[in-house]
Amino acid sequence: MPTIIHHPDQIDFDRPGKHHYQVAFHLDSGWGYSLVPLTIINGTRPVLSGATPPGLAAFGGTHGNEWEGQVAVKQLCQELNPDQISGRVILMPQLSQSACAANQRVSPFDGVNMNRAFPGNSRGSLSYRIAHFVKSQVFPRVRVVVDVHAGGREGGFALCTSFHPVADPAQLAEISRVAALFDTPFMLIYSSQMASGLLTDEAEAEGKIAIGGEFGFGESVNRRGVLHAFAGIQNVLRHYGMFGGEIVRIDPTRRRAPLLVDARNLEDYTPCPEDGVWEPLVELGDEVEEEQLVGRLHSFADHTAAPRELRAHRNGFMIMMCGTAQCRQGTTLFVIARPVKSETAA
Repeated sequence: MPTIIHHPDQIDFDRPGKHHYQVAFHLDSGWGYSLVPLTIINGTRPVLSGATPPGLAAFGGTHGNEWEGQVAVKQLCQELNPDQISGRVILMPQLSQSACAANQRVSPFDGVNMNRAFPGNSRGSLSYRIAHFVKSQVFPRVRVVVDVHAGGREGGFALCTSFHPVADPAQLAEISRVAALFDTPFMLIYSSQMASGLLTDEAEAEGKIAIGGEFGFGESVNRRGVLHAFAGIQNVLRHYGMFGGEIVRIDPTRRRAPLLVDARNLEDYTPCPEDGVWEPLVELGDEVEEEQLVGRLHSFADHTAAPRELRAHRNGFMIMMCGTAQCRQGTTLFVIARPVKSETAA
């Protein structure tokens, strides 16, 4: 059983072996706690390369209705053992535990989106205090950060890893190499202008190798998404000499390597022009051409009226679409990302 921790200084992050905890964050509205799961593995496997292992932290459940990361990181908590690991691995399968328990994007206790709460606040509401714990206790002990997401009910994504266009070329190149180890069909460079307070934003700003990704959608558990997240993190550990064995091809049936695509500009995120029912005419991951009809928006106020046609604003790949039939005005309706040859391409 996990050990319940009431104060961060009760955690020995350097203790050899594998240790499971539940970190108790008191609720703001009553005498109770959100018990956030935490597993720390300090490996006993000798370091073969002579280099100091960088340390890795992996998170699931940053949004509570995104399940692939929760399942994959929990599986790592169970299956990774100290004699397999060199260095430190920190695993948090349900970062926003209260949102996970409620199967919703934000915590029901403070209404805060955990992926907008960084760098956190030690005296803030529940989500901000958890973010502060990650910022002050977890980040200083690792160099590699993986945050596993899915679309939830917000949108459907083609299976991809993701990262921002960070300014440091060496950091960006290393992030791109590590993102490729998840062997997803796409690696998405996405806009850093859509929101602030993201977990990976904070890690990137600290110079860390920070990888996000979208491994499913629809509040389900996507089998392929869990596989790519679980085996991808193992590949990352192998890449840094922290885990034994050769880097594996996760999807050997796909002929091409992960394709790097770019949607760093806000113009790549097409908003829904009016309330309506979204009928997609292409599949996620499809290559589309400028002016191609990609979907129709229906209104049933007058069922005899023709639907509104939506066309591609550019050549590229359909990387995201609205994940529900009903789409509200202003919601991101779809994202078309262009292919690029390298992570430094403009």
